[in-house]
Amino acid sequence: MPPRARRRLWKRLGIPADYARARHMPLQRVARSLVSAGPAADDGKPVRLTPRAAAAWRRMRAAAAADGVNLLPLSGYRSVARQARIIRQKLRAGQAIADILRLVAAPGCSEHHTGRAIDIGSPDNQQIDEDFAKTAEFRWLKKHAVRFGFRLSYPRGNRHLIGYEPWHWCWRA
Repeated sequence: MPPRARRRLWKRLGIPADYARARHMPLQRVARSLVSAGPAADDGKPVRLTPRAAAAWRRMRAAAAADGVNLLPLSGYRSVARQARIIRQKLRAGQAIADILRLVAAPGCSEHHTGRAIDIGSPDNQQIDEDFAKTAEFRWLKKHAVRFGFRLSYPRGNRHLIGYEPWHWCWRA
């Protein structure tokens, strides 16, 4: 997204112009090549990731399954436009932009744009909420995800001022 278009979008959404700098949130490069990493557990739509992130996800999911743990994909790639729609929906529901930005990265800053981030659920928790941290799936990820190149992007007290997101993991080459 060109800088001028991003500034206009942020202004329309009420996102502070210094958001990326103040939150240490890098502008993310949008993925160019995506493949299916499997159907989303909640709605069956394809979860799309970059080819290398999808391959790492499949290896990680298979390793978890071998340990009796069922990792479920909830969402992957998300466009800048989709990220903006999520924020607009929350604004229309009466949420303040400051509250929204505690849980949703500004369009252009979401790791989901890269095609390397995946939101993960479990058979007992397919919601995007902190309760995922109480599951065996989360405990397995904390112990093993790094072997597959995935890391928890938003732990408690992260420097990005994003709330704790135990479900959000990003693959790093």
